[in-house]
Amino acid sequence: MKKFTRVLGAGIVTMAVAATLSACSSKSSAKATYKKSLSWMTTSEIQTMDQTKMVDTTGGEQATNVFEGLYRLDKDGNVVPAVATEAKQSKDGLTWTFKLRKDAKWSNGDPVTANDFVYALQRTLDPKTASQQQHELQAVVNADEVVSGKKSPQSLGVSAKDDHTLVVHLSHPVPYFKTLLSTCWNPVDKKVAEKYGKKFGTASKYNVYNGPFMQKGWTGSNLSWKLEKNDQYWDKKAVKLQTVNYSVQKTPSTDYNLYQSGKLDGALLDVQASKQLKHQNGYQVFKLDRTEYLTYNVSKNKDLANVNLRRALSMALDRQSLAKTVGAANTVAKTFAGPNEKVGNVDFADYVEKRDPSNKYVEHNETEAKRLFQTALKELGKDHVSFTLGGDDDDVSKKVMEFVQSELESTFGKKLTVNVRSMPKTTRVANMLNGKYDVDYTGLTSGYLDPYSMLHTMMSGENYNFGKWSNKNFDQYMKASDRQMNTFKRLQDLFNGERVLMDQQPLSPLFHDGQAWMVRPGVHNLEFDSGNFNFRNAYVLDK
Repeated sequence: MKKFTRVLGAGIVTMAVAATLSACSSKSSAKATYKKSLSWMTTSEIQTMDQTKMVDTTGGEQATNVFEGLYRLDKDGNVVPAVATEAKQSKDGLTWTFKLRKDAKWSNGDPVTANDFVYALQRTLDPKTASQQQHELQAVVNADEVVSGKKSPQSLGVSAKDDHTLVVHLSHPVPYFKTLLSTCWNPVDKKVAEKYGKKFGTASKYNVYNGPFMQKGWTGSNLSWKLEKNDQYWDKKAVKLQTVNYSVQKTPSTDYNLYQSGKLDGALLDVQASKQLKHQNGYQVFKLDRTEYLTYNVSKNKDLANVNLRRALSMALDRQSLAKTVGAANTVAKTFAGPNEKVGNVDFADYVEKRDPSNKYVEHNETEAKRLFQTALKELGKDHVSFTLGGDDDDVSKKVMEFVQSELESTFGKKLTVNVRSMPKTTRVANMLNGKYDVDYTGLTSGYLDPYSMLHTMMSGENYNFGKWSNKNFDQYMKASDRQMNTFKRLQDLFNGERVLMDQQPLSPLFHDGQAWMVRPGVHNLEFDSGNFNFRNAYVLDK
């Protein structure tokens, strides 16, 4: 979640195209003095800093700044070398050979080697690890067999030819493989992971880092910590900031007050503040390739297993009003796939919206919603349905849940009761992963700008398929799309998969995120990629 991992949560790609704040002229930069620190905020706690178990938004943003994989995204969203310096692909597309830089190091001074990448993938796919990141690199030879426990992690199609040569064998060519590697596969220092065991990643001190920063001061539950410049980083000369001080701020009015008082250099704005400040110096809008949605537990709640009930709930929601209620920069979601994804040169969301006849279930239609609801009650043999709607305890999540509760109960009257439960994100995520929920409000950011990134998470048995929904047709379309090298045919497979998803409504997309922020005018080169703020090239001019 992404993203090396996907990120789950309410409020925050993900967008693989970076938004960069304007830089000052070279003339003024030459004379400028720089501040060494930056104070930043996020809206929720860190769940874990163990990359193989990471699914939360805040952890994902930390990982973007403290870890680095074979590739990374530049400020324009292009895939550029990171730990890898070159790559060769075999003619059949099944074997990739990567040469790694010799000056890459961990924060403890250990060299970053090909074996660190081998170990990381073996650890991620080992079922004993209980990782939530097992779905990204399934094309690696024997990946599925390892995840299912049929083969050992050592049988994976990855090997270290030497310390600086990594070889990857795929079961089929992957058209977006390099893009995938820019966000989903970071190394792990085996010596450190084995030293700390179960403690690994549970606090800042139980980890080492190979990215531009190191994390300090996170104890596993506290709401403030910092990123410090990593002097072992191979490109440390490019890193201008010495420290990024983080704090969790769940209420927009609070973080804006801190911004005004000079205690924060960036503040996430709510709808009212966004409207009032949109013409002020420092106002910035960041677009994400992310979808906020309702996930239904179809495996444990018999009522929600009824497709007509799920369709009715979806059609009762006025998404246009909801998007505007919780964020001035949000857009209505009519697809689960993010708004910035393409297949070849075709904008996928636009293509689906124009061609998908079953998209009607994400249209607001009270009359049809009521008809479907009555059909569902008849099929269930009930005259009343109730469920709990869960979500995070931040301000935006609360507003979303209040809106959904009001819309549903006003549409269906006494025949439906919606109980709302707000909780810390760590609790909500844990409950979803364990199937302990009815309906949850959550969000998913794409790991890379391809529709498969989001869509395949709903395949049978996938970790992010929280409600354990299963559909053979959907699975077939997804499998075909992951192997299809013909762009047009692949587009059709992905389109058909999205159509099945919206017809069956195992989840109901609500809106795609756009975040409005106030950012201190002196902050420059702040990149926003994969749904995360990246401070690698950021700097702050001192007045």
